[in-house]
Amino acid sequence: MDDTQRSDAERRPAEGADGGPADVGRGGGLSRRQFAKAAVAIGGGSALSACLGRNGDPDVPTGPDDLSTLPPRQHAWNEFLATDDHGNHVAPRHRVLLLLNYRGEGTPSDAERETAESAFRSLERAYRRGNDGLLFTVGYSPSYFERYDEALPDSVDLQQPTALAPFEDPELDRQDAVVHLASDHASVVLAAEQALLGEESELNGVAVEADLSGLFERADRRTGFVGDGLPADHQDVEGIPDSKPVSDDAPLYMGFKSGFEKNQASEDRVTIRDGPFAGGTTHQLSKIALNLEQWYEQDSRSQRVSKMFCPVHAEEDLVEGAGDNLGDSAQMEERGCPAHAEDHARTKGVVGHSQKSARARDDDGSPLMIRRDFDSTDGDRAGLHFVSLQRTISDFVDTRDAMNGEDLAERSAVGQKNNNGILQYMEVLRRGNFLLPPRKHRSLPAPNPAN
Repeated sequence: MDDTQRSDAERRPAEGADGGPADVGRGGGLSRRQFAKAAVAIGGGSALSACLGRNGDPDVPTGPDDLSTLPPRQHAWNEFLATDDHGNHVAPRHRVLLLLNYRGEGTPSDAERETAESAFRSLERAYRRGNDGLLFTVGYSPSYFERYDEALPDSVDLQQPTALAPFEDPELDRQDAVVHLASDHASVVLAAEQALLGEESELNGVAVEADLSGLFERADRRTGFVGDGLPADHQDVEGIPDSKPVSDDAPLYMGFKSGFEKNQASEDRVTIRDGPFAGGTTHQLSKIALNLEQWYEQDSRSQRVSKMFCPVHAEEDLVEGAGDNLGDSAQMEERGCPAHAEDHARTKGVVGHSQKSARARDDDGSPLMIRRDFDSTDGDRAGLHFVSLQRTISDFVDTRDAMNGEDLAERSAVGQKNNNGILQYMEVLRRGNFLLPPRKHRSLPAPNPAN
């Protein structure tokens, strides 16, 4: 692998002056949370060894002997996640995204599919499904399916990625596949990654039957974290003011929680209903740089609440801390925020991010997407890996159009970015679209696996 294929974290200096491998190896004065995050960001066998050396093997149950008892949907995570006091699902704290390119010429063979499936089944046998074990998905891009003469069925809406606003110019991810690894335990995502890449022969006492090293080459590696205290532990990066303003109760860099249960689509809603990929979904991935100097240094708390939620939330002082007091809903419909977005933009000069996004709904008022995103310090800058699941990529485009709020900017005092939600604080660097097949077709699928 040449240096252009390695992540920014992997190219850090070996001496570990700012949290590189040497610092992880000896602890470097890092807290337990800081150490775990740093190990995931660096990756590789040395980081895994250091993580296990400091924290020991986590007490993680193995997976079931009978893998047919697992859900047919790859994206069926919710029933295996912890919940908070309000019934919101609690996201796994540590993440790795592996973007992969198929090594072979032409189309994959049945033997290669069997090898890939054995590799994925090894992960499922090694770790119980859940945030206290391992959750993962495997997706494939439009570019992957273009190697076949046959097209994807009409039941699958998988578009090539593109810029979705006049003010963005992202690089487009056309890698063949993406693997998303998630766990509350840093050592679990590291070990699972190493096993897939052919660097571990045993996981959690379970033999690894196969790996992906002969099938794929790694094109990119992205890492991150989500959860109370993790952003505060990692704010000494570009994009965060020197005052280090992120509070200890914030699960994300912008200081507020997301993923309220009533503001997320159900897993049923995002599932493809018909055709050979019924039981699957689509996966959108955006790499976003955060620029939060003004957010924290110039905007007041009231302004941040207005821009993240809705002006009503600021005027009525509805949000305490990171917003846990809101319960299982961001209180958009309850406060009439989506219906009054244009009026607020015109009369108050600000419209909220959640307020705009809530305008993209089914006829019954249900959201169109599930968010499974997380923060990152890849490249030593504050970032967000925005991961969303939706039945069709068109559902993501519709939601993004609502979030852009260009209609509001044209007819109000709100500029295209300024005071238009949180657009001015985010820069989309990369975007990719992928199909997440059902588990039975997750291993190098053809466009019509039934044939």
